[in-house]
Amino acid sequence: MASLASPVVVIAHRGASALRPEHTLAAYAQAIADGADFIEPDLVATRDGVLVARHENEIGSTTDVAMFPGFADRRRRQVIDGEAVEGWFTEDFTLAELKILRARERLPQLRSTRHDGRFPIATLDEVIELVAAESARLGRMVGLIPEIKHPTHFQRLGLPMEDRLLERLHAHAYTRRAPVVIQSLEVGNLRYLSERLVGRPNIRLLQLLGAPDECPADPVDGDGGRLRYGQMMTPAGLRAITTYAQVIGPPSRAVVPVTAQGALGMPTSLVRDAHAAGLQVQPYTFRPENHFLPRVLWQGEDPRTVNPEGSIAEIRACLVAGIDGFFTDHPAIGRKAVDGR
Repeated sequence: MASLASPVVVIAHRGASALRPEHTLAAYAQAIADGADFIEPDLVATRDGVLVARHENEIGSTTDVAMFPGFADRRRRQVIDGEAVEGWFTEDFTLAELKILRARERLPQLRSTRHDGRFPIATLDEVIELVAAESARLGRMVGLIPEIKHPTHFQRLGLPMEDRLLERLHAHAYTRRAPVVIQSLEVGNLRYLSERLVGRPNIRLLQLLGAPDECPADPVDGDGGRLRYGQMMTPAGLRAITTYAQVIGPPSRAVVPVTAQGALGMPTSLVRDAHAAGLQVQPYTFRPENHFLPRVLWQGEDPRTVNPEGSIAEIRACLVAGIDGFFTDHPAIGRKAVDGR
């Protein structure tokens, strides 16, 4: 298996989320066993300020919270990053209350639900402890690539996560030396973090990029306006990112687009432009089911079919384009794409 010295790193997107419910210790352990170089815990905050691993602060679709009558009155509607969302939210629960819940498969229409109800919500501390133990057992370094979710939303609630994250990383001997990359779809919190990483050379910052016509949730120019992700992917925009981050994480289609006929197209100039600016490129997200693949790569007609060959072909098209790493729901397939096995 490749180590972190490999030219291209395999990042376990929410753990081995094609095989286990996402953001559980079981998903992270499976990812490490399957050869991931980094694991990705998305981070949200509890009411008592503990960082937990969930893709969203809304947990109705990924846990069994709806089964608990005592939590029925916690269901509500709120606006997050300009979008109305209804459900149950981590900021309305203490850690002790969240620990009662069990994880569920987020994509039951495509993936097995046989592990539903087995695994609790994990704290960041528990994730770090798992990675440290597995790294020691396997004799190889496994990196951590946490994403701070909805940072402006949590700041407005009085639950900012940036300093909490740095504090927890510093509290563990492993994350004082292991490679750590902190991600965000916003800009202001990465700028804030960049000013606080002096003397912490093991930590880098990754600017996530959404669809070209979308904007970060926080104002990013001096006039309080919004810069679109498409502008951030231009040579000038990439140079601006280098003032606070070292890596970008674009959608994979921004690297290798898909044609109207459902085939992989020619690579864009994004990787070349990013490298010219001094940035690494780690696109997201490669998923193995037919449903997520370009139509010409499908095996059969069932969108649920796990298609390793199609996923490897998609990943390798981006490898040819020169990417430095990538996020995948199935690290074993990603490892095979990189290693050629």
